[in-house]
Amino acid sequence: MSGNTATHEVTPTARTAATRGRAPFSQSRAARELGLKRSEFDLAVHLGHIRTRPAEAGGGRHVDRAEVERLRGQEGFPEMLRQRVATVGTREGSAIMEVAAARFTRLARLGLLVPVTFHLNRYRAVVWRYLADELVEFAADAKNAPLLNRPLPETLRSQLDTGLDLRPRNWRGRHLGFLLRQAADPWEGAGVVASLLDPVQISEIVTDPYERSHLSRFRPPPPVHGAPGSPAAHLTERITTAQEPDEIDLLRRDLARAVREARAHRPAPRPASRHPDPHPGQDPHRQPGAHPHSVRHRRPPAPRHCDRPRPSENPRPSENPRRSHGLLSRLLRRAT
Repeated sequence: MSGNTATHEVTPTARTAATRGRAPFSQSRAARELGLKRSEFDLAVHLGHIRTRPAEAGGGRHVDRAEVERLRGQEGFPEMLRQRVATVGTREGSAIMEVAAARFTRLARLGLLVPVTFHLNRYRAVVWRYLADELVEFAADAKNAPLLNRPLPETLRSQLDTGLDLRPRNWRGRHLGFLLRQAADPWEGAGVVASLLDPVQISEIVTDPYERSHLSRFRPPPPVHGAPGSPAAHLTERITTAQEPDEIDLLRRDLARAVREARAHRPAPRPASRHPDPHPGQDPHRQPGAHPHSVRHRRPPAPRHCDRPRPSENPRPSENPRRSHGLLSRLLRRAT
């Protein structure tokens, strides 16, 4: 299928001398230069028909002027490029395959025809669209003739009777492949996988809040259909989010592996401490240059001795030297 075509990056060596050094085109400008609608341009990028590269200053992807000139120089431009990205709905698709519209829908519900895009009509009904080239290829394959011209096998009819409809799941798988081929960073690839899971599933896999916050920066936004919170937006969310248990389990394993790889490539940023310790783990009483195990606890300083006698150490009145000296003088005078 053409949906598996890889998207290649344009390196500086691939640019021609005439276009080297000239600013690349934005995607909107490149679409106008190629005569494509924006939806056609986006599909051409997803299918690998138009090569893009990350913008040097961030904020999306750009298209080198050399790439635009390469496409313009191809034979049959621009009709051939438009034909590669031409999509059809059920009515046009059934006409291409020469089958009834009801059989076309059954084949699509069984997963034999994979939609490439979708939109909601004014009645909020899902309108699936398919690559016209792929339908031509399917109808031309002799192995598919019984599916087109004969009654469907009983096994397939029983699956349809149970309500099987693989169109949303097949679209998610194809859309995931489109986005992964453009992911230029492991965190971006993890964000692509996370975009198909609901927030509860993501929080169970990525338990670190800083990693979840970093991962959310790389989650591509889902297709926009209707105002936020509207019935159309809820329907779009259901289509773009994994529903079946086995599909959820597969994506959970893929997300866990993708986050491990992204973490090994570059850890998620974390806020810096407001008051970082210049010497973490160091004893604040440790002397500079001293080994941590050689630090001794200081004893509190001994009280200083005061030369002034305490009140309890004053001499008794009988031991007063001045009073003793006066008594001795009186005795000597009496003796004489």
